Amino acid sequence: MKICLPSASQEGLEAMVFDHFGSAPFFTIYTTEDKRIEVIANENQHHDHGNCHPLAILDPFQIDAVITRGMGRRAISLINQQGIKAYLFTGKTVADAIQQIEKNTLSELTMEKSCCGHGCH
Repeated sequence: MKICLPSASQEGLEAMVFDHFGSAPFFTIYTTEDKRIEVIANENQHHDHGNCHPLAILDPFQIDAVITRGMGRRAISLINQQGIKAYLFTGKTVADAIQQIEKNTLSELTMEKSCCGHGCH
């Protein structure tokens, strides 16, 4: 499984998970089978709320899940339409998030838990 985490830096497992998915400076991609980590820059991080297009950046990576601290309704809908599950994370680091998904302790991010603006955290 390939998991995407919005991250504040390029520090891999030690990076802090960014508060809002589409505005993250980086995306950390973690592959569970071989524990490989790739970090890519989010070239679309500065945008008006609701106008981000992270799937265009992430499409080549064929991700299966997103773990995030926050995401808007439109992003949740678009991700779900692609067959990608979104999970809500309240911890701090990429390593913490990966540990929680492997233990199956994260809840799915639904429309009811979505953000209503960049200041929602």
